[in-house]
Amino acid sequence: MTTPAPDAISIRPAERADLLAIYRIEQDAFPQPWPFRAFEGFLGRPGFLVAVDEHGVGSLGAVDGVTDQAGSASTGEVRGYVIADVVTEFGRKIGHVKDLAVAPGWRGRGVGSRLLDRGLSVLVAGGATRAKLEVRVDNEGARSLYADFGFTTKRVVRGYYEDEQDALLLVADLTDRT
Repeated sequence: MTTPAPDAISIRPAERADLLAIYRIEQDAFPQPWPFRAFEGFLGRPGFLVAVDEHGVGSLGAVDGVTDQAGSASTGEVRGYVIADVVTEFGRKIGHVKDLAVAPGWRGRGVGSRLLDRGLSVLVAGGATRAKLEVRVDNEGARSLYADFGFTTKRVVRGYYEDEQDALLLVADLTDRT
C-alpha cells in the first residue's frame, strides 16, 4: 500500500477519540513525552489541532475507556498534532507553540508545516503578534521547520528538559500573518 500524499491530510480540532493516537505519536517523538492526561486538558481549545489522513479510515481504539461522546472513534488516522495557545506576558498577548509532533513515516512530507501554519493562524486570531516555543538543541528537523516560519533563536535555556538537555527559545513575529 502506498502512503497517500499530504493533500489527503486535513487539519481539524482534536477530539477525545484522537487522544490515544496523539499520545502514541508523542511517545514516539520525544524522549520525555507528556502524560496522557496532559492532552485531555487541552481538548476544546482552538489551538489543539490534528492532521488526519482521510484515506486511513479505521478505529483508533480507546485507552482507559476514552472514546468520543458517541462511543466510537473518529474516521481517518491521526498523523500529527499541534498545541498552541495565547498567553499574556507583561500585558501583551504572545502565542506559545507548546507541542508539535508528526507520526513516523509522515515526517518530512509537509504535515508538520501544515499543522504549524494552522496553529499560528489560531494564535493570530487570538490576538498574538509574536509567537514563542522551546525546542531541543539537537532537534535539527524541528529547528529547520521553525526557521522556515521565521522563528529565530532568542536564547538558550540551560537544563530545560527533565534530562537536563538545553532548549532553544525561539520567537517569531506574526504581524505579517494578519
